[in-house]
Amino acid sequence: QVQLVESGGGLVQAGGSLRLSCVASGRTFSRYGMGWFRQAPGKEREFVVGITWSGADTYYADSVKGRFTISRDNAKNTVYLQMNRLKPEDTAVYYCAIHTAPYLTTVAEGYLELWGQGTLVYVSS
Repeated sequence: QVQLVESGGGLVQAGGSLRLSCVASGRTFSRYGMGWFRQAPGKEREFVVGITWSGADTYYADSVKGRFTISRDNAKNTVYLQMNRLKPEDTAVYYCAIHTAPYLTTVAEGYLELWGQGTLVYVSS
């Protein structure tokens, strides 16, 4: 059974930073790509960032490009989302996701599945 546990959310002022963490279990983490989605109140879920199993390829939504950075630490089974220069429109519940199969070389959102409960990020203006 896959388990993804997100943490690091909270309240921050606009312009501030947060780092989200997601610890994965139930699969050999180093073989799987990872990603982050977010869902703001009343809005559709949005694919924000993705990283392949090797870390060689990443994806960033235009809305976060240049401000967010995804990284992974295979020794800790953890993927991180560093969020800088946060804006009120970044307010959302952020969900970690894992690839459906190992060694995928794509960062397309269709190959990611969500197992976590999410962590709330609230950016005040």
